Formats: sequence, C-alpha cells, structure tokens
Amino acid sequence: MKAAVLKELGSPLSVETVPDPVLGSGEVIVDVVAARVLAYAGEVFNGARNYLLELPIVPGPGGVGRVRAVGPDATRLAVGDWVSCDPTVRSRDDAISPDIILQGLTAGGERALRLQRYYHDGAFAEQVRVPTENVSPIGAIDPADAGRWCALGTLLIPYGGLLAGRLLAGETLVVNGATGSFGSAGVAVGVAMGAARVVATGRNETALADIEHRFGDRVRTVRMSGNEAEDRRQMQQAADGPIDCVLDLLPPAASASWVRAAVLAVRPYGRAVLMGGVGMAGGPDLALPYSWLMRNGIEVRGQWMYPRDATARMISLIRGGLIRLEDFAVAEFALDQVNEAVAHSAVNAGPFKMTVVRP
Repeated sequence: MKAAVLKELGSPLSVETVPDPVLGSGEVIVDVVAARVLAYAGEVFNGARNYLLELPIVPGPGGVGRVRAVGPDATRLAVGDWVSCDPTVRSRDDAISPDIILQGLTAGGERALRLQRYYHDGAFAEQVRVPTENVSPIGAIDPADAGRWCALGTLLIPYGGLLAGRLLAGETLVVNGATGSFGSAGVAVGVAMGAARVVATGRNETALADIEHRFGDRVRTVRMSGNEAEDRRQMQQAADGPIDCVLDLLPPAASASWVRAAVLAVRPYGRAVLMGGVGMAGGPDLALPYSWLMRNGIEVRGQWMYPRDATARMISLIRGGLIRLEDFAVAEFALDQVNEAVAHSAVNAGPFKMTVVRP
C-alpha cells in the first residue's frame, strides 16, 4: 500500500510503498478515505513540539474510511461499514490508569512508548490497523463527505473537556481561546449540549464576529486585551450572571494570565477544565491562588482527549442535527500532496476550517 512516512524530524514526508497491515485479534483494518491534517502537524514533524514518537512513522491521528477486515472478537462491525478511527489508544492491562498514545502522533509518556511501538502507524496511508474499540460506525455517507466527517477529530477534543466539566443544559460556559479550530468547535459543542450562554474569548475580532453570527444570541464574545482584571470583568459582564464552567483551549504561545483571567471568573463551586498548551512552549506556567480555590470550592481539572464512548455520542449529536458538519470548510489533498497539505493546514487554520488528505 502507499503511505506517507516521516523518516527524520525536519524532513518532508516521503510517499512510498510499505507493507500492508496484518490483522490480529482485537483489531480492525480500515481502508482510509480521508484523514485530518492538524494545523500544528508541521511543528510535530520538525521537532518543535517535542512529541514522543519513534521514527520512521506513518503519521496521521485518526481518519474516516470503510472496514476492510475485522478480528474474530468483533460482533457488530462488518466489512464495508463506514467508520471513524479514534487515535486515542489506551493500554488494556490497567483499567484505572491506562497508558495512552495518539496513534500516528505521540505517546503520552515513556511507558506508553511500548504501546506506540505496536500501534505505530497512523492514517496517512491507504490502510490503517486500529484496536477494535477505537472504530465507531458512522452510518452510510456519501464518499464525497468523508473529509467533512473528519471534523469528528476536532469536535471530540472540546467535547471531552465539557464531559469532564459536567456541563449541564442551562448553564453558562466560557470557552477560552475560541478563535482556534478546537475552541470554535468548543462553542459549537457547548451550544449543542444546551448551554444557555456561551462566552467565547479570543483576540481575532473577525473570527469572534463570525462566531457570533453563526450561533446568535446564546453566544457572546470577548476580545482579550491582555489586562487580566479587565478581561475577567468583560467575561463576567458578557455572561450576565454566574459562570458555571470554563473550558480552556489556549495554545502553547498564549500567556498564562489569559488562562487565569478565565478561571478566576468562575462562580463559587464552579468548574474549570484545562485542555490547552500554556507553558508547553517554555513560558510561565499557570499559577492560581490557593486560598481562593479552597474557600470557593473551585474544581480545576486537566483533561487530555475524551472517553471511549464520546465518539458514538458525538455521532448522535451530528445525526440529530445538533451539530452541522456543513459548517466546516474542507480543503482536500491527495496522498501524493501530503506535504502541501501540511503547509496548507498551518496557514489556513481557524474556526471551522479543516485540511484533509484522501489516500
């Protein structure tokens, strides 16, 4: 089969013929029709993100395609089914504290490298082998829409955060960093989950205006000024009442003070979920006041990715019309154009924009 291979950090991906994956028990092989290209993929491939990955590797975290073969333990999947492949692979020998990898992207820690060595290659290929539990049927679709269904990979990140934050219908949510691809998806998911008010923060005025236009009166936007006290006041004013939950999705280059402004805006006994990358680029880490957290009963939780059942639940939200895949603008590239796709994704990121390769 043909696949895009990263042989050395900083080098272009090489499209070449590699052996077809071999099916094992507890596994599924999928013919990849479309795979999402992350906006920061180039930073992974050149080493800037310092991700744990062993080379050579076929990258590509997740994809959409059709089942080619199933293992003997699959009871519902059938050859030909349209499916989404979840790259969040968990070790099976520790249900309480599993090691995690993002297949085709990174290991969550040194111990997880053993898992990565087995489920090594991702979806920038004509076929991909994944654990059975990581394959979710999406129902019949037009093959032309496969790229748009890759939006699952974008939507599931904030959905995992909002599930962790136990967002309830009728609550007020702040999505901090709403002008990026994951943040804007977080606004869409918050609205779909029934938030009465979503406060979307960011610095890009054009993107903020677009978010307000898309979602109407339930969404209010705040342009971050960099003044922590003023930004917090603006969020609370836009909420027009207590803020129940904060979901932070700010990238590594953002200031920790922007995160603190949002977290400190939450009501007593409120919740804050941290899913961004602040501090990962070498800047100051987040500092929160101990006494304020303690006396106000604030819950602060870190969340990486999403639970196993989130994919099926998100598919139901899409099928039920609560989230519209039609809102996503998709740029598609052939597998032979994968390097152009990586470059395109880096400069065309933002709300409801997506770049995919179609092996």
